[in-house]
Amino acid sequence: MKTIKLLVLAFVLPVLMSVSVHKFYVSVTEVEYVKEQESIQIISRIFIDDLENTLRKRFEKRLTFSPKNEAEEVEVYLQRYLKNKITITINGKPVEFKFIGKEYDNDILFCYLEVTGIRDIKTFEISNALLFDSFTDQQNIVKLNINNEKKSFILMQQNNKAMLKF
Repeated sequence: MKTIKLLVLAFVLPVLMSVSVHKFYVSVTEVEYVKEQESIQIISRIFIDDLENTLRKRFEKRLTFSPKNEAEEVEVYLQRYLKNKITITINGKPVEFKFIGKEYDNDILFCYLEVTGIRDIKTFEISNALLFDSFTDQQNIVKLNINNEKKSFILMQQNNKAMLKF
């Protein structure tokens, strides 16, 4: 009986060990131009655990995202990271976005950003390098809705920019 168990383990164990759980590293950023408000409205969805780990490494601080009892410094470091990793160029000129706020939904953090004072868009370029410094297989999906034209891009470390011309 022991011999049969050992034989089964000898054949089954290598098969089980070769099956690994693959984690996907992805964020989704939606960008919409609201012409009536002269505003670019941006929502970035990022997995909280990936973001926490990245910010902890980057800033060497013990940062924990939590809807309750969150330290004020979490938002400071989050804003600094977003401004460093997301860049926007409109009509050939870099623009700054404003951090509006954040919201939690289970294991995902929604970050709300906005660029105001945009009257007309002839070219729009976005670079999104979120979490590339932590995960080589990170993919950042960017969905653009500008001047009634919808486009989606998958940005990776090798190609982290998307551009639309009108």
